[in-house]
Amino acid sequence: MAFEKAPTVAKYKTHETDTGSTRVQVALLTERINNLNDQHFRSHSKDHHSRRGLLKMVGKRKRLLNYMRRTNVEGYRQLIQELGIRY
Repeated sequence: MAFEKAPTVAKYKTHETDTGSTRVQVALLTERINNLNDQHFRSHSKDHHSRRGLLKMVGKRKRLLNYMRRTNVEGYRQLIQELGIRY
């Protein structure tokens, strides 16, 4: 059920010691959101406590993406393309 952080961090980091940049944070949140939607809520549809946590993660990802769009438009466009969000 749990996902591995290391491959996601390795894929989206911008330099060798990068573990907390906006790009990495958005990728990790997207991974957790997809994991909850695909696995957890399929079998626990009435788990409203976890759903609240999911909505908090979605809001945090949205705020991070808004920050990224303000500061680095090209990186923002590339990241949403890679992650497959914002159709």
